[in-house]
Amino acid sequence: MNPVIQEITDRLIERSRASRTAYLARLDAEAEEARRRGPARAGLGCANLAHGFAAAGQADKLDLRSNVKPGVAIVSSYNDMLSAHQPYETYPATLKAAVRKAGGVAQFAGGVPAMCDGITQGRAGMELSLYSREVIAMATAIALSHDMFDASLMLGVCDKIVPGLLIGALHFGHLPAVFVPAGPMTSGLPNKVKARTRQLFAEGKVGKGELLDAESKSYHSPGTCTFYGTANSNQVMIEVMGLHLPGSTFVNPRTELREALTEAAGRRAVELTAHGDEYTPVGRVVDEKAVVNACVALLATGGSTNHTMHIVAIAAAAGINLLWDDLAALSKVVPLLTRMYPNGQADVNHFQAAGGMQVLIGDLLDAGLLHRDVLTVAGHGLDHYRSSVELKDGELVWEERTGGSTDLDVLRPVSDAFSPDGGIHMLNGNLGCAVSKVSAVKDEHLVIEAPAKVFDDQLELLRAFEAGELDGQDFVAVIRYQGPSANGMPELHKLTPPLSVLLDRGQRVAIVTDGRMSGASGKVPAAIHLSPEAAHGGPIALVCDGDPIRLDSTAGTLELLVPAEELAARTPQGAPLTDAQWVGTGRELFAAFRRTAGPAERGAGIFALNGEAEAVARAAADGVPA
Repeated sequence: MNPVIQEITDRLIERSRASRTAYLARLDAEAEEARRRGPARAGLGCANLAHGFAAAGQADKLDLRSNVKPGVAIVSSYNDMLSAHQPYETYPATLKAAVRKAGGVAQFAGGVPAMCDGITQGRAGMELSLYSREVIAMATAIALSHDMFDASLMLGVCDKIVPGLLIGALHFGHLPAVFVPAGPMTSGLPNKVKARTRQLFAEGKVGKGELLDAESKSYHSPGTCTFYGTANSNQVMIEVMGLHLPGSTFVNPRTELREALTEAAGRRAVELTAHGDEYTPVGRVVDEKAVVNACVALLATGGSTNHTMHIVAIAAAAGINLLWDDLAALSKVVPLLTRMYPNGQADVNHFQAAGGMQVLIGDLLDAGLLHRDVLTVAGHGLDHYRSSVELKDGELVWEERTGGSTDLDVLRPVSDAFSPDGGIHMLNGNLGCAVSKVSAVKDEHLVIEAPAKVFDDQLELLRAFEAGELDGQDFVAVIRYQGPSANGMPELHKLTPPLSVLLDRGQRVAIVTDGRMSGASGKVPAAIHLSPEAAHGGPIALVCDGDPIRLDSTAGTLELLVPAEELAARTPQGAPLTDAQWVGTGRELFAAFRRTAGPAERGAGIFALNGEAEAVARAAADGVPA
């Protein structure tokens, strides 16, 4: 094992000891009760149970009444508007049949919302996007709250959906959870052409019709968008954490292999319950080693910056206290092994064709960069995930992939990495702490020192660009009051095309913001997720037009080059929207989230570290400082 990764893991284990111990004690008590009682529904009263199977078909009704077969919950993000989730329409029937064949009985326990950041970019709905993760976690908990189930099948793909499902599942940590992917759409218009068309539109050189043609040729069918954004970063991390069946992540929808893998997920959920020989509770799968593995995979693939918050929130749900400092330390020893758009021109289908997850995981294991001694839904040990899967005579067959990448422009071994360190860097300085995605940024743009141009809304910057007010000058665009407590921390991805235009003209430009960019963030250098945010009085609220800012992604620093005594004399400029102003598109329903959201480095969520309350109470009872 790489000694630095082992040291980081050991620190994480020690830091999380009290909360994780409390979390596992609760999990173990519930697991012991499950073993003693039999199927969960056996603990229900007659009226409760009758409600639980009233609408079931006759065969399922008999099975549910018998209290013999394990029950499996299906929780799905299906809707038919969004391409990534549309394939899930047929999954429940497939999974129910597979579970029955395996000796269980499955019920559709609940749906969770799934919103698309691609649709809401630059619009009011984007201000609900990050909060939707918490709503999904709570909806998952509601689905599982009926005490009818012994395992769960989680159907989700995109941005906040998978983290929300996993956070919810971890609060029922004694239940096994198998995540069932839908896969990416087939490749459409090349990403380079799409990106160029966006820039031409930003410059006024093509019209909306031509832009829409390009976008619709890129996003053209059921399945996940093929660029390497948050959705596909989700899928990489979930497989490395051992929550997918090996090799299932990037199989396209509506193929025989996809259908067979879905059926296999249903069967596997039954095998993993407390009533079989392979009991695998999700709270044991997601341990400190699995969390570190997920971070390594994110860094090695130059994945979405959104996951610098999501993985912290996921870890917290399992009683694990992950810090941005851990990610920063990992980034220094984890090499960048993939080039997928926006970090390159290939998409996830090209990555899959080059060897995909099995080559990536195998090489990281061989280099000592992943923990192999982990529990997964495929069994004990991450080596299961070196195996590729295919159909032979109608049966799924997993075989270890011994060869390396077949396309070194897309996927490389550790010995020939694209970069010696990870694609995401952490920044610190007198403006606070922030995240910088460097995997898509040219080396000459990793360091910039330029005067600030301050905006309190992204639309102000877009209007300035359209008016030509940003032409012919170097600057650092400071977009503030975009944090989780200000307006839900929307992605500011619509800023990428216009600033890319200025970058291509030879101007030196960058972004500093307490908001988010996106898994699709591109070549513009950016310091994002800045914390403390302006709404909490962070130093970003003190920045004035013309103040020099130095963003050095190589050194990991972000500095406002203004004397400390001058800053101390300033008062915050601007202000977040009030509740009275933050209305429309349902935003007023989420005002309580704004008031309770944590800082970005703690996951920007509303949930506490799981197990922390019990640990504090136990320490107080023992007379020990918490």
